[in-house]
Amino acid sequence: MSFMLQHLKKARQVDEAILSEEDRMVVIRFGRDSDPECMKMDEVLYNIAEEVQNFAVIYLVDLDKVRDFTHMYDFDDPCTLMCFFRNRHIMIDLGTDDNNQYNWAQGDEQEIIDILETVCKRARKDPGLVVSPKGYSTSCRYTFMFTYTKKA
Repeated sequence: MSFMLQHLKKARQVDEAILSEEDRMVVIRFGRDSDPECMKMDEVLYNIAEEVQNFAVIYLVDLDKVRDFTHMYDFDDPCTLMCFFRNRHIMIDLGTDDNNQYNWAQGDEQEIIDILETVCKRARKDPGLVVSPKGYSTSCRYTFMFTYTKKA
């Protein structure tokens, strides 16, 4: 399903997408389009894209084509989601040891929608940390990377 979602093919496009969106959250899937786990993630993201379009826009970045972010964000997992709101990374407490990463069992579309809604609502209020609607362990497959940097 990755062909159905918009790809950002250059680092500059990623930066522009993050900078240009004022009212909606920017959700970016970093990974490899040919990776089976990314394919599953892309299908889930495609299925929820219409439902979240009022508060979030979803993009895909193939790390084989856009290598600038691999070391910058230290991507270890095959599939990583990052959320940005008004040019800020969003940090989220998902009940794991690391507030920057979230591993989630694939396939539950409503769970992802709930997380994205919560993150977007809290980001609009400018908190230092968003608390997930549910706790998660680090034993699942996918990674969400949410970080929040408060503007000075």
